This record gives sequence, C-alpha cells and structure tokens, in this order.
Amino acid sequence: MKPNIHPEYREVVFQDVSADFTFVTRSTIQTNHKIKWTDGNEYPLVKIEVSSQSHPFYTGKQKILDTAGRVEKFRQKYGM
Repeated sequence: MKPNIHPEYREVVFQDVSADFTFVTRSTIQTNHKIKWTDGNEYPLVKIEVSSQSHPFYTGKQKILDTAGRVEKFRQKYGM
C-alpha cells in the first residue's frame, strides 16, 4: 500500500439521536465532536438519525409521516 494516502481507521462512537442508543465501532469517518465512553477513554462522536434500534425493519414498528396528504394522494392515484 502507498503510505500517507489512507484515512485513519479508529474506534468511533455512533449515537442514534432518535432512540438514545450509542455503540462503538471502527470507522474512518471524520468528526469534530468527542464523547467520553464508559471505559474512560474519549472517542470521536458521530450523531445519526437511524440505527438498528430505531429503524422500522428491525423494531417492527411502522411509522407513516403524512406531509400535506401525500399518502392519501398516492392511494387515490394508484387505487390502494
């Protein structure tokens, strides 16, 4: 491998803001935020909106957000 062209691969904390769920994994993502983890070390923090704790496929809870009747327009258009 060529030196000095690859991003740093390190442990990063991802925080699901909708489910209040955090986990540590390795990533090359860049962030300016940091968080102190339960082991006492400080890690870069990435805030995400969807994880396995909040995604309808994994939770079994379906949410339909109806903005200005779009769901009803779709149902009328396609006869559902």
